[in-house]
This record gives sequence, C-alpha cells and structure tokens, in this order.
Amino acid sequence: MKYLRTGLHEFETAAELQKFIQENENVMVCTGRMGPMCIPVYGIMEELEEEEKYSHVKFAVMAFDSPEAHIVRNDPKCAGFMGLPFTMYYKNGETAHATSSIQSMDMVTSILDREFASADVEK
Repeated sequence: MKYLRTGLHEFETAAELQKFIQENENVMVCTGRMGPMCIPVYGIMEELEEEEKYSHVKFAVMAFDSPEAHIVRNDPKCAGFMGLPFTMYYKNGETAHATSSIQSMDMVTSILDREFASADVEK
C-alpha cells in the first residue's frame, strides 16, 4: 500500500529501504507526510530525478508515520529534529547527511553536490 503517492519510489518496509541503501552508492530518502512542508521536497526530488547531472543519485520516499520508518526516525543524525520531512542522504550504505523541515532546490542540490560529488558527473 502506497501512502505518499508521489512520483518517486516509495518504501513500505525498513528491510526494503536498507537493501536499497546497501545496493546503491548515493541515495536520498525523504520521510514525511502529504503536507505543506513535505510536498515541495518531493517535487524537488522528482525534478532532480529527471536531470542527467543527478543520474548517479537514487531518490525515494517513505511515510514518516509508518512504524517501518524507524530506520530514519531513530538515526542518530536525526536526534533533535522537530519538523518534517526528515531527509537522509546515504553514501556507500552509510548516513552522510540529514536535514529536517522544508528544503529549497538550492539547499538540496548543494547537499547532493557536496555529499555525492562524482568524478564521472559534469559539474
């Protein structure tokens, strides 16, 4: 059952998400709800997923209120987060960066460019 109904890949279980993180070098996962702080971030992710510059990044979402989202909610990098969405950036299976609350395109691309820089990708 899909909860968020975005155009992005959505995980329903922590095991699915963990497998995806382990199988892909660069992953951005946004856990949230269909609300005013989260929807803009989903839109940014959908737009970036189509850009060649970010073809080396895998984008996905997960419903924040699902018990399975504990994999993100309980990550030490999320300690103290108060606003949704919680957005995680994974590099080589490890948490590279985390943010909370609404993000702008510039904020997201800045993190992607810094955390997921690739010699194969034109800047």
